[in-house]
Amino acid sequence: MRIVTTTYRTILTWVVGVIATIIGATAALVLVLIDPSSPRIEKVIRWWSRQWMWASGTHLTVEGSENVDPAESYFVVANHLSTLDIMVCFLAVPLPIRYLAKKELFRIPLLAQAMRAVGIIEVDRAARTAIHTSVNRQAKELIAHQRSLIIYPEGTRPRDGVMKPFKKGAFTMAIAGQLPILPISIHGTYEAAAPGKPWFHGGHVSAVIDPAIPTAGMTGGDADALREQVRETIAKRVTDMGGRVG
Repeated sequence: MRIVTTTYRTILTWVVGVIATIIGATAALVLVLIDPSSPRIEKVIRWWSRQWMWASGTHLTVEGSENVDPAESYFVVANHLSTLDIMVCFLAVPLPIRYLAKKELFRIPLLAQAMRAVGIIEVDRAARTAIHTSVNRQAKELIAHQRSLIIYPEGTRPRDGVMKPFKKGAFTMAIAGQLPILPISIHGTYEAAAPGKPWFHGGHVSAVIDPAIPTAGMTGGDADALREQVRETIAKRVTDMGGRVG
């Protein structure tokens, strides 16, 4: 019975997800043409996120929303367990936020045009050092438009569901921009949709938003300490929620 339920949920998720992506991408492109700063763009993004969550049978609870200042821009830093983390962050953070997406996603017709139009940052992991210049430039453009940036500092989704060490780049960028870091701890998305597998199992997902950590006055030499501070904050939350930390 469980296999039948998972199969049904997976088929429903992919069908609904693809249709929602087509509708959402088309709507976003039209809205950007009319008014690139339209708040309706954010409504479309959250609608798209809700369709994936609903179809996959994934229920989200959020704690710490009061720690988000709607007038502020942040580097949103979260642990990374699943593709659903993107939808979780869009729904959990009541701000216009964007994220880094691997260049392979920009090969998908319509989706690619929509992502570029709304400000999703394209990342070519093979570019190595050139990636930092490109990401920094695009991040500055986002911030200039009063948007925030989601970064998953583990770099990739762990295949075993265990939180990995954080890379330094996100924290160097946050210090360079003198923007506060907003830590988000996620639990449950690995069980709902494990990376590297097509199946959606659904279930309960929790997201906890901790108070922002200011970077004003910090320099590049503070990046390592900042990284450890943020990782410790998220690791404790993940452990408290029943997750695993390496």
